[in-house]
Amino acid sequence: MAILITGIAGFIGSFAAKSLLERGEEIVGIDNLNDYYDPELKKKRLAELKKLKNGKLHFFPIDFSDGALLNNTLEKCDFDRIIHLGAQAGVRYSLINPQIYGDSNLIGHLNILELARHRKVRHMIYASSSSVYGNRSTLPFKVDSQPDYPASLYAATKRAGEMLSESYAYLYRIPLTGLRFFTVYGIWGRPDMAMWIFTKKILQKQPIMLFNNGEMQRDFTYIDDAVSGLIAALDNPPQDNNKIKSGGSLNPHNLYNIGNHHPENLKYLVELLEEACGCHAIKELRPMQAGDVSTTYADIETSKRDLGFYPKITLDIGVGRFVEWFRHYITHS
Repeated sequence: MAILITGIAGFIGSFAAKSLLERGEEIVGIDNLNDYYDPELKKKRLAELKKLKNGKLHFFPIDFSDGALLNNTLEKCDFDRIIHLGAQAGVRYSLINPQIYGDSNLIGHLNILELARHRKVRHMIYASSSSVYGNRSTLPFKVDSQPDYPASLYAATKRAGEMLSESYAYLYRIPLTGLRFFTVYGIWGRPDMAMWIFTKKILQKQPIMLFNNGEMQRDFTYIDDAVSGLIAALDNPPQDNNKIKSGGSLNPHNLYNIGNHHPENLKYLVELLEEACGCHAIKELRPMQAGDVSTTYADIETSKRDLGFYPKITLDIGVGRFVEWFRHYITHS
């Protein structure tokens, strides 16, 4: 049977779909193609998927926060697994437009859980975020900690999604797996993230802003590594056996960190970008922004143990790949 992927035109969603189509899966994809960032980029990701010869792709441009529309559109689609990656992303944007986070990340997540319940799916993967750990978690971030002090509304909605999922795993015994992604980057990435913003401004000889005076660390995860973890999780649903799962649940609900287990200083990222771009960055040091955290650092021991997840792409390799792709993309856009 097919796999439903929400947010299929998004960064991680399109790569997950590509990997699954290449192994011959049938994919039902939905995405509302909103304008949080350039919808043309999302359409180009979809166009790349449609070029693939393996598998079968069905796409519907709908918003999953509309429960009636979601159910009516998918009424005749058969699928037995769900990869729920659609969400309103962005820590800083949640300070500007909080309502959309409630619609997408709370109501939308609930709608997908209800879909999973009524379709009796055999596994649902959903995207959480390293943001749930906030500023008060011990480094490195462990999945069995209780990250209940979010530093942003975005983080709060992602933690709420985990809690909603835990309740559905308990009440309806749905096999669920939440993936806490750590700063995923790479080709076809998001224009609202530092990798894209810094590269564009360095090449245009415009200043880049380094918050917290540049004293920030991020556990950068290349897209290929992130998707390898996602696919491994999809293929290893939690068992309903009353044993403690990754993340601490006794229900069929796993939580995994998908990161590199290697935080990198923001200043080192800039150095790599300068080298790849062939020009120096103009740096503006700024104080910490509201909602930001100073460090992210993934403990991936349970991801290794259960999923065989071993990230391979180091930041220097990933940056080089991204800048090469970015130059080509901008030239041909």
